[in-house]
Amino acid sequence: MQSEVAALEQAVHTYLDGLYEGDPKKLAEVFHPQSHLYSATDGKVLDLPALEWFEMVSKRPSPKSKGQPRADRILSIDFNGPAHAFVKLNCAVPPRYFTDYLTFVKLDGRWQVIAKAYHYDIREG
Repeated sequence: MQSEVAALEQAVHTYLDGLYEGDPKKLAEVFHPQSHLYSATDGKVLDLPALEWFEMVSKRPSPKSKGQPRADRILSIDFNGPAHAFVKLNCAVPPRYFTDYLTFVKLDGRWQVIAKAYHYDIREG
């Protein structure tokens, strides 16, 4: 199980690096091509295919390019079977500060995000 935890943590760190660096190629390494992102932060359900999100990420300035400090950390990892896991984490693309719930599946020998549900708060300054 220890090697599975390490493999999952590596996938999470690739996700966090891709988000911080604004690198859709890194994000695509971790997200399954059929994955979706979900949120109801603005009072309505957002259902966004990950492939569309990658395009949005590629068009916005990254936190790294703005010299912003990283604000990410893994809060919990929960395995609910040999090929399924849930990860709760914090991350930021200021001024948005996120809590993400990533649902991972292990396919083709690697951990991949199949769904991301998130909430964010706006923090100025």
